Amino acid sequence: MTEYRQSADIDPWRYEQGAWHEGFAFVAGLDEAGRGPLAGPVVAACVILPVGFSLENIADSKTLTHHQREKALIRIKNEALGYGVGIVDSETIDRINILQATHLAMRTALLNMRPAPDMVLVDGLPVADLGGFRQLAIVKGDRLSASISAASIIAKVTRDAIMVKYHQTWSEYGFDSHKGYGSRAHLEALRRFGPCPIHRRSFAPVAACLKHGIEQKTDSA
Repeated sequence: MTEYRQSADIDPWRYEQGAWHEGFAFVAGLDEAGRGPLAGPVVAACVILPVGFSLENIADSKTLTHHQREKALIRIKNEALGYGVGIVDSETIDRINILQATHLAMRTALLNMRPAPDMVLVDGLPVADLGGFRQLAIVKGDRLSASISAASIIAKVTRDAIMVKYHQTWSEYGFDSHKGYGSRAHLEALRRFGPCPIHRRSFAPVAACLKHGIEQKTDSA
């Protein structure tokens, strides 16, 4: 069952309830964080929420504050029936491309789940190979599905923590603030210092630095 759904005003449990009504007991939301940055991994997360789970501060992770996301993450992990995370590093992203890396992260997140879901609500477009899991793709699902919203929070908080940790090694890039996205400060640091080992060399701004002879950075400043 794969289709596109979009609505401006929708019950955040509508898709979960539809799947439950069809007999699917373990319905997971699946989302990713980090497709666009110039550095760091892409992270996917999936989660199965219990019936009656409170949706306080459960929304598209991009609309929440850092404090709201951290608080929501604790509650999701404590109350979820199950969740899984998949992480694909920048070297793999360069080798197989960001789309395939995102799909790999999603499959990994699903394989890391216990219990395994019998239906997956996917944010955005269908995933061609989801490892045999049945899926329903929902356009803007991180805004429209409670489970996908929760997955988006897990993915973003997990990835942000990774980037903050990388900042301890390569502080000159400011990964703790922009998390690897192409901010003005990040682009200036990239032009000044060149790429570090976690930069995605297949992404245009990084490739441009290498093309113009800015040396790859291999240690911290």
